[in-house]
Amino acid sequence: MSTGAGGGFQDPPAEVLAQAAAAFGLLATPARLHIVWALAQGESDVTGLAERVGGTLPSVSQHLTKLKLAGLVRSRREGRRQVYLVDDPEVVTVVRLMVGQLAERAGYPASQPVRLHELGA
Repeated sequence: MSTGAGGGFQDPPAEVLAQAAAAFGLLATPARLHIVWALAQGESDVTGLAERVGGTLPSVSQHLTKLKLAGLVRSRREGRRQVYLVDDPEVVTVVRLMVGQLAERAGYPASQPVRLHELGA
């Protein structure tokens, strides 16, 4: 690994970069990013997520399956309901930072809730 000019950080291994690119690739669709954003605010079942993000149940379920396989979200059973959540604080931080930064650039006040489709995502 080489030391770059950016403060002495070493370049990550190619395998780590590939994994990061795959994770960011999953978040490159507005629907999936919106789902992760919603789950970063609190856990939800598929019905609640579909209502919040404006998607259909089958579509949201499909997105959740992909996000689960990538380890970005997880689920647990509560009676008959399957509840989804993001329990990795690093994922929550990255999503909040990115969306918050874009909202700020677009001129949205920090206290105003932002729906991702309003950002052109």
